[in-house]
Amino acid sequence: MLKQRRMVAEQIAGALFEAEAAIDAAIAKTAALTGVMPSLRAEAGASALIGQDAVERASQAIMSLAEARRAIVETHKELSIAKEQMGLGAVMIDTGGDKPPPLFARQGRQLRAVAERAA
Repeated sequence: MLKQRRMVAEQIAGALFEAEAAIDAAIAKTAALTGVMPSLRAEAGASALIGQDAVERASQAIMSLAEARRAIVETHKELSIAKEQMGLGAVMIDTGGDKPPPLFARQGRQLRAVAERAA
């Protein structure tokens, strides 16, 4: 039974990480689009009025994607709670390397307690 719950948790985690990555990629691509429109308009010698509505709509899309990102992060938190409720709190979920390493692990830094720093 534990093995089956773990398999389910790993499948859900894999889908979650894919969704998180897709939203992050969409934010990056939409931000790039939003950033390039004014410079290309200027390069073409067009009036600042040209494409203003498109810039505004793309900016709104970024805000919507940021809201989607917030929702998927909240989903992640809720799934962490569900993982514990299923008795898998101490189990490390392996999705085959789909999850990026923690921020501080990538930079080679570790967090230290404040008391250690003062010593």
